[in-house]
Amino acid sequence: MKTKKKDTRWTVQVALMSAIIIILANTPLGMIQLPIIKATTVHIPVIVGAIILGPLGGALLGGVFGLCSLVSNTMAPSLLSFAFSPFLSTTGFVGVAKALWISVGCRILIGLVSAYAWILFRKMRMNRTLALVITGFIGAITNTILVMSSIYILFAQQYAQAKQVAISGVFKLIMATILGSGIPEALAAAIIVTPITAAIFRYKRA
Repeated sequence: MKTKKKDTRWTVQVALMSAIIIILANTPLGMIQLPIIKATTVHIPVIVGAIILGPLGGALLGGVFGLCSLVSNTMAPSLLSFAFSPFLSTTGFVGVAKALWISVGCRILIGLVSAYAWILFRKMRMNRTLALVITGFIGAITNTILVMSSIYILFAQQYAQAKQVAISGVFKLIMATILGSGIPEALAAAIIVTPITAAIFRYKRA
């Protein structure tokens, strides 16, 4: 009976976190204005959920994030939407598989990496606040590094054409995005994830 109640509570928590991801992905709340750039916040509930709900919960929430990205890039395509939507592929099935990996696969890994990082840090008996800060940073930077490196490996030619640069300049653009956008996003995630997750832990103990 206790196991059934626990499973039901876990499912409800996944559903609630999924709803938050969908809301963030479809409203301006999904972006926060930093001094130089706008940073996405959609991955934050994925990281929080991974810490609270474990690897499976994190993977499911990452999948929801990925599906939101896929739908957004399909319904309102931008310059680089070909890398995120299988419906905009110009290279057949191979392009479809590549886009699915970037939009969904990379986002599932956010949840898995965050969950296992948290598990590792707790096994190391790291201070909980420090562990939350580092996990938040790792989860967010995982998103940026996986997505941008995948674009470089799988769509370098198309990326160069979209950005109107030589193929030799793609690596510099990718690195500029990781450093200029990914690092601030990761720092923001570390700051936001820590108090939110700590509050949830306190509530669960109450």
